[in-house]
Amino acid sequence: MFSRRGTLAVVCLATAMLMLDIAVVNTALPHIASSLDAGITGIQWVVDAYTVALAAVVLTSGSIADRLGRRRVFVSGLVLFTGASLLCGAAQSIEMLDAARAVQGIGGAILFATSLSLLADAFPEWKERSKALAVYGATIGASFAVGPAVGGAITSYLGWRWIFYVNIPVGIAAIAATYRFVRESRDPNARRIDWAGQTALVGGLFLLVLALLRGNGDGWGSPAIVAELAGAAALLAAFVGIELRVKEPMLPLGLFRIKEFTGAQIAAFSISASFFAIFLYMTLYLQQILGLSPIKAGLVYLPATVLIFLVSGASASLLQKVSAGAMIAVGLALVAVGLALGLLATATSSWVRNTPFADPARHFVRQRSGNARQIFCGNV
Repeated sequence: MFSRRGTLAVVCLATAMLMLDIAVVNTALPHIASSLDAGITGIQWVVDAYTVALAAVVLTSGSIADRLGRRRVFVSGLVLFTGASLLCGAAQSIEMLDAARAVQGIGGAILFATSLSLLADAFPEWKERSKALAVYGATIGASFAVGPAVGGAITSYLGWRWIFYVNIPVGIAAIAATYRFVRESRDPNARRIDWAGQTALVGGLFLLVLALLRGNGDGWGSPAIVAELAGAAALLAAFVGIELRVKEPMLPLGLFRIKEFTGAQIAAFSISASFFAIFLYMTLYLQQILGLSPIKAGLVYLPATVLIFLVSGASASLLQKVSAGAMIAVGLALVAVGLALGLLATATSSWVRNTPFADPARHFVRQRSGNARQIFCGNV
């Protein structure tokens, strides 16, 4: 039985699960490292395996959904994400957890790629669609805002494995609701799948992240790191060449001739490479250097995440008076100021001084043999 409200509820439920999973994992990383006896590279891959997989296949997932059916592919994403969550919770080694997180990332990419298409099909009228998109955006903001605190509470009282296990009943409920409320839809003019571009992009991103994570340990001039960086450059260059020549590219490069599109991508890259990238190291700093519990570390994030939620809502109304470019520039400038203020943080600072813009990347403490502590230093 097709239902517009049911479709919106299903999409928001799946999106909330994805956003919470991104946020809660960061809070649990120190406990994961201690439990699985993992070093800094291993827990970096807990985050990067997910994000690399998501970024690499999200465009192709959309093309597949347009061809095979969006509801069918959406359900496959839910099954993949839910099953991977079970594997993550049951992981007995950091390698197993990293591999399961990569599978989770593929499931997340499928869900992200099909969510908006399902909403567009359910709400064809722009007025109704804009309201649905507002609810969808609010779900993302609220999930990210409460994520660190939820992750801290789950880790403190149930254990880190439960941050993955809680996805299982949510995923099952979303699958059942999808079959009940969401109708099938396809694009009669769906693009062909760009397998050559997909292969080059996956290989290039993997080698690039691998080199960046191993560079400090192996040495940036070591043959392995040089080979990985060279391979990444070659594959990413090949990806650009493929997209320029293929008839139906997964990423039409002509879009970058549009100033608004290019500016938005630069802004998104800047915020992801600065503000969001620091959360991993901030969590390690709060728990392993300042000695906060997971739930207290999660609560430290609340002032920033609540502000993000409130300011993003207020910014929407300001767009009628201030240009989007000016607002983005001011936002990036404020992020830069926050990152600079984070340099004031030290190993003896109180949590009040530390916002999610501190630079704890040079400090990572790992528990060994009960109470022994090993500190890793160096630029990460």
